Amino acid sequence: MKILVIGSGAREHAIVHSFAQETVVTGAEPHELHAAPGNPGIGELATLHAVSAVDGEAVAALATRLGADLVVIGPEAPLVAGVADAVRAAGIDCFGPSAEAAALEGSKAFAKDVMAAASVPTALAHVCTDIDQVADALDAFGAPYVVKDDGLAAGKGVVVTDDRQEALEHAQACFATPRPGAGDPVVVIEEYLDGPEVSLFCLSDGTSVVPLAPAQDFKRAFDADAGPNTGGMGAYSPLPWAPDGLTEEVVTRVAQPTIDEMARRGTPFAGVLYVGLALTSRGTRVVEFNARFGDPETQVVLARLRTPLSAVLRAAARGELADFPRLRWSDDAAVTVVVAAHGYPSAVRSGDPITGVEAAEGGEGVHVLHAGTTLDDEGVLRSAGGRVLSVVARGEDLAEARRRVYAGVDQVVLPGSHHRTDIAEKAAAGRAVAL
Repeated sequence: MKILVIGSGAREHAIVHSFAQETVVTGAEPHELHAAPGNPGIGELATLHAVSAVDGEAVAALATRLGADLVVIGPEAPLVAGVADAVRAAGIDCFGPSAEAAALEGSKAFAKDVMAAASVPTALAHVCTDIDQVADALDAFGAPYVVKDDGLAAGKGVVVTDDRQEALEHAQACFATPRPGAGDPVVVIEEYLDGPEVSLFCLSDGTSVVPLAPAQDFKRAFDADAGPNTGGMGAYSPLPWAPDGLTEEVVTRVAQPTIDEMARRGTPFAGVLYVGLALTSRGTRVVEFNARFGDPETQVVLARLRTPLSAVLRAAARGELADFPRLRWSDDAAVTVVVAAHGYPSAVRSGDPITGVEAAEGGEGVHVLHAGTTLDDEGVLRSAGGRVLSVVARGEDLAEARRRVYAGVDQVVLPGSHHRTDIAEKAAAGRAVAL
């Protein structure tokens, strides 16, 4: 197939890497891969095009000119901007929900409304439009306080804190942040959910649901879950501690009812529904919905998928998931560790040289995915974002995958960088991680 992937991060690199690996795994003819705008790592596997990911007209024109068989939209911003709508209007198969359906991520208040209508178990919440309402909601729920920006915030719009003043300040910052085209600012205050968190990606064609393998990511910047929230500092899969039947429970009680409710509203959701879960003392609860693959969980989930990714994504785009064969998975474990730039997630320093990527990939079972990278005029690889690289390793079990991934991370040289050293540590020792 001719496949165009939209986006420029490690998630998109993971998707392109999976497409490229299909030839190795199945012996099939290689795909013709394209990406817009992509990054230097993606450029080693696909032809890059200097097209804005959020420009639907330009993306549709590019896909038409290429004769693309499938367009895969990675990030949330293009989905909320309606890029998938523009591609479908051009008559091209597209994996990713419409702008209306992507409101499941674009507005937490909308997502809560859908969950309520679908009887999805989730945290109690107050939707607030001013700081006085926020203060009342914080007092009603008590600490720990959970404050969420209603709109897109690149995974960093949530604060969980015991400090009431910090919670109020985050809410005030959310109100002060303009959201073009999104109306008046809204903040969602939720009850705190205890227990370990799990991410489950559920593919849908608007009617049927096909779950992928569960994963767990690490949001805090530093070891022992210290520091501020980030877009994610690492992840692993599978989850040996997860209860039996978890995936089936989530499909039955969460994903399928949500897909049914979206269809009932006339806004069918065709793409990947990211279900963020908390396994609480009172049962499984939904923390959040996203309308795309999560980063960095995608890196480990796709590393274990043996079914050709291109085939299942095209089936979802065409409304053919009901007849799709059962997905096949490797028994291996996968771990990814994010190498972040100096200052991340606050004042990020860009432009530092990166070396050691090839040496890292020389390790058994290791590959490196680019997130925030660029090439300078001399061809030197440099940092160009907060999360710079995702080092991924597979192993017979989590302990082996951890040894391999950290051996790979040790080869990477990025001045001032930092990474967590405890990704999957507790799980490898047979314990759940309460994030």
